[in-house]
Amino acid sequence: MKNTPRTLLSNALLFSLLFAPLARAVSEPRTSESAVTPVEKSRHSDFMRQIKAGNGDFGFILLGDSITDGWPGKGKETFAQFAPWKPLDLGVSGETTEEVLWRIMNGELDGYHAKVVMIMIGTNNLGHYGDEKPEWVADGIKKIIATVRQKQPQAKILLLAIFPRSATAQDAIRQKVDATNKLLPTLADDKNVFFFDVGPKFLDPQGNLPKTLMPDLLHPNADGYRVWIQAVKPKLEELMGTPLAPEAAPTAPVPTTTAK
Repeated sequence: MKNTPRTLLSNALLFSLLFAPLARAVSEPRTSESAVTPVEKSRHSDFMRQIKAGNGDFGFILLGDSITDGWPGKGKETFAQFAPWKPLDLGVSGETTEEVLWRIMNGELDGYHAKVVMIMIGTNNLGHYGDEKPEWVADGIKKIIATVRQKQPQAKILLLAIFPRSATAQDAIRQKVDATNKLLPTLADDKNVFFFDVGPKFLDPQGNLPKTLMPDLLHPNADGYRVWIQAVKPKLEELMGTPLAPEAAPTAPVPTTTAK
């Protein structure tokens, strides 16, 4: 097919319509308002259907990004321990504080009355944007807490420090995570909002992050989720007022037989 001037113009227009907004989003610099300005992303409709189908019968809410999102899959044995508390996992892979804000301001905390909300968010603010400042991330988390308090005033909040990432304490991204975490204890009042740092439980004595717990140095595997639940168990049981279910014993493999 011959490219006429009209065809070339149409193609150029189509390209600009499809890709220009993406280019602007990628190149737009972060500001102090970025982490606190709600942004719509994805999975919201799925969560809203889940909440409706559950008839508001949820007692324990998990709020976060891929680290939270992955628990029912990679850590299904330990996630099953939350069953007595009727959990609702509102983690979404790749999300930042502003995307979590959009979801919880648009219905995901409506229609039920939870006893406890556990929050762990912020690593993607730092990992996705090289110019993100720890203070901006902390402000985003502060606004998330305020929104949870508004939407679920009866609920206690367990705010977790951002998990350590990358191999060593000297890595730049780890240092930004540490700097952000130093700002988070002031967001707790030890009455309605409680702060807890699981991070040291993942590290060896030299401060290194072992791949036996986080193979990609960011996301926990089954053993990593086991470290997480064991660390927060005492505080969560105190706040919920009832115990976790015991972890089920691993299922033995079914023996195979050879046909004769």
